[in-house]
Amino acid sequence: MANAPLRLFVVIALALAIGLATAISPFASPSPDGLNKVAQDEGFAEAEAPGALQEEGAPAPGYAFPGVENERLATGLAGFTGTLGLFALGFGLARVLRRGPPSGHPA
Repeated sequence: MANAPLRLFVVIALALAIGLATAISPFASPSPDGLNKVAQDEGFAEAEAPGALQEEGAPAPGYAFPGVENERLATGLAGFTGTLGLFALGFGLARVLRRGPPSGHPA
């Protein structure tokens, strides 16, 4: 079980990340971030156009889980699903890259 310490670390790190994203994200500041603040101060924020994904419907528009009326709960759920989704994507990518080329193929 040489991978047991690594597996324990991954489980604890994922639990901590999900816990933080779920519990703390509802308390994020509603104030604009630095880039948005400069755009507002310099007067070109109105010229901002939504990106292609925003026009077609983002998975969690406004950092809130769609269909949930409670704003804090919707933000916490968005943090939870975003963290879990990103972990799954990274985990899958790591597994694919770790396997290497199929046997019989030159590297």
